Amino acid sequence: MNNTGNYIPSETDLIQGCIEGDRHMQQMLYTRFSSKMYGVCLRYSSNADDAQDLLQEGFIKVYKNLVKFRGDGSFEGWIRRIFVNTSIEHFRKKVNLYSVTETQEKTIEDKEWNVLDDLAEKDIINMIHELSPGYRAVFNLHVVEGYSHKEIAIMLGINEGTSKSQLARAKTVLKKMIETRLNKTGNR
Repeated sequence: MNNTGNYIPSETDLIQGCIEGDRHMQQMLYTRFSSKMYGVCLRYSSNADDAQDLLQEGFIKVYKNLVKFRGDGSFEGWIRRIFVNTSIEHFRKKVNLYSVTETQEKTIEDKEWNVLDDLAEKDIINMIHELSPGYRAVFNLHVVEGYSHKEIAIMLGINEGTSKSQLARAKTVLKKMIETRLNKTGNR
């Protein structure tokens, strides 16, 4: 029970209730994780409507696959992985990334990037959302989610060089956006 006298099930009870098809437990699971997972969906989608569709699709997958949760890691991490994978599947259907040759890869710079200190989180998120879908996906997977370029290449069906170049280009575009905004506000 919480302070208001409402029953708050343990994670194990919540999972079991959802597996058994208890609608109340399913609603509780949705309520507990929907806002965080919506944030994940927004990072990979082009707009709020697509993010909402990904959220619904992701929860359907969560409910269908709850029996597969073994408890090896955190439950939230397991759910997050489903949403990232759902978002990437959606991304792969919509966007075609172009491969980069090894020669091209060597010409792409990945310079130090230190201009973020002066910006609010929402400003950064908005700028990331302005990136092209390919840049945004690789940036989110590498910088936000922590995947390696090898993992990203497998997830997106591209080569590692393409992942690296997409990230470097995303950082370059973001740096220019940030510098432009900082110059407009006189913070530099």
